[in-house]
Amino acid sequence: MERLAARVAAFDGVTETAFAFTEQGEPSLRETLEALCAKPFAEILILPLFLPMEPSLLAWLKRSLSRWQLEAIEPWPQLRMARQVSESDAFDRLLEALTQSIADQTELVPAARKAAEGSLVPPQKRRVLVCQGGPCNAAGASAIWGHLRNEQKRQNLRTTGDGTMTAKTTCLGPCNLAPVMQVFPEGTYYGGVTERAVDRIISEHLLEGRIVADFAYEANGRKQFLRG
Repeated sequence: MERLAARVAAFDGVTETAFAFTEQGEPSLRETLEALCAKPFAEILILPLFLPMEPSLLAWLKRSLSRWQLEAIEPWPQLRMARQVSESDAFDRLLEALTQSIADQTELVPAARKAAEGSLVPPQKRRVLVCQGGPCNAAGASAIWGHLRNEQKRQNLRTTGDGTMTAKTTCLGPCNLAPVMQVFPEGTYYGGVTERAVDRIISEHLLEGRIVADFAYEANGRKQFLRG
């Protein structure tokens, strides 16, 4: 990613480049955008390098960008988004060059069979599931997952407190409350989850054992709606 950013920096008209990750990885997209927005730029061009670029991924990206701008204290500069990389005419030329550059290709040799290895059963008492169903993905679940994983690494959540394991999951059920997370062993459902909600869930629920009522929804047998 650093090399790609350096190559883009050599293009005419480019003042500064930065890279970011939409899921797990640092720096996150939001952190990078906030850092760039603190500088005197009139415009920022986002070059999405998702392969493949699924419609739901593009939908949550646009919604997340809109939400982050609304949450910002100072107005952001104008945002524009380039076409998907796979839609560019140059992408065909790139693929053709990669397939024809035999000198740059690595011959794959079958690995030697390894002896069977054992595994430790995770001792962590807490589990956090992040829904990856269609409505949740459209509402930005991928960004929530990335933020959670970054914080898990940053705060050493696997070994801090009761210990926490995180995992993506298929539909958790309450789709109209997207994005949805569920925390065990309590089985608490959290809806309308944002990065700030994740931060509170970590500090209050995962580390102190207190359910965050502002984002929690009980299984009460009645239809529920996202709280404003």
